[in-house]
Amino acid sequence: MPLLSLKSISKSFGSTRAVHEVSLDVNQGEFFGLLGPSGCGKTTTLRMIAGLERPDTGSIEFDNNDITNLPPEKRGFGMVFQNYALFPHLNVAENVAFGLRARHKSKTEIEEHVSGALELVQLPGYGKRRIDELSGGQQQRVAIARAIAIEPALLLFDEPLSNLDVSLREETRSELRELVTRLRLTAVYVTHDQEEAFALCDRISVMVGGKLMQSGEPRELYERPAEISVARFLGRNNIIRSMRLSSSKKDEGEFKTLEGGHTLRFPIQHDSLAPLNKPVFLAIRPEHIRLESPTETAGGNTLSGRVREIVFAGATSTLRVDANGLLIEALVLQQNGLQVGDECRVVLAPEHLRLLRNE
Repeated sequence: MPLLSLKSISKSFGSTRAVHEVSLDVNQGEFFGLLGPSGCGKTTTLRMIAGLERPDTGSIEFDNNDITNLPPEKRGFGMVFQNYALFPHLNVAENVAFGLRARHKSKTEIEEHVSGALELVQLPGYGKRRIDELSGGQQQRVAIARAIAIEPALLLFDEPLSNLDVSLREETRSELRELVTRLRLTAVYVTHDQEEAFALCDRISVMVGGKLMQSGEPRELYERPAEISVARFLGRNNIIRSMRLSSSKKDEGEFKTLEGGHTLRFPIQHDSLAPLNKPVFLAIRPEHIRLESPTETAGGNTLSGRVREIVFAGATSTLRVDANGLLIEALVLQQNGLQVGDECRVVLAPEHLRLLRNE
């Protein structure tokens, strides 16, 4: 039984539909991610979970109770905002104690909870400091301490690390994951950063245009995107327009690329998604492309090409290859002597080719 369930919730602002029939489940103790580009509806979805917005249609259940119309203060959820939402006129301890006072806790309970929360976020002894005396990372920790001080049944994060610099973001990300796991909290985390979502979350739903496109574990989404919008958003996929040539009764799909006229073959399970004589999209990641010298023996899914561009990035290099009009990007550890203008063979491993739904 899931702890949190969204059932076909939708939300519009005027004529703009922000969220369209989103359904998902979050399990007890799960670090769940909502990942998508800016304006996709993920923050609106989070605000509906928090009770800050009400869905126009659909329902929200928590611990098997309908909370769709329950006000935020009755839900018992903690929330960490992108801009921290700390009170500048209150010191650190007073900020952390804010939610506890709203719940009419005793002075002794408040002191114990505040002290414990600051210990957990590695800010012991910071209680009397002013907010403007803290760094961005320390302010973020205070915001997290305030959220966990009330011992929330659910912790909600709205892009909480986006205002931090790269090194501090990575450090805080690691601490946040460890903290949520150690306290056995259930969390829903909104972000547009796929690296952040992959590092933090047990399971992720990808949202595009107000719709939930695909849910799964990070590796599953990365290696097996089902929708073309997911493949494009998760970045660096080679998207190849093709036509299916093979019979639907065959276990192996045969496709002809619209650019370059190459024939590609790979095992296929979704025949109904690839009608004959209609364009479809294939995807393969750059790290799954192998480049060989033109003198090597050609095998299956091997295309002739010419190196068009090389981008050196330290440990890896990206080579862009023109295969008779089909542009392919390969991510390699070693260039194997290839230079711009050199001929090469491009090998597309059949086990890594994916057929996408074109929603």
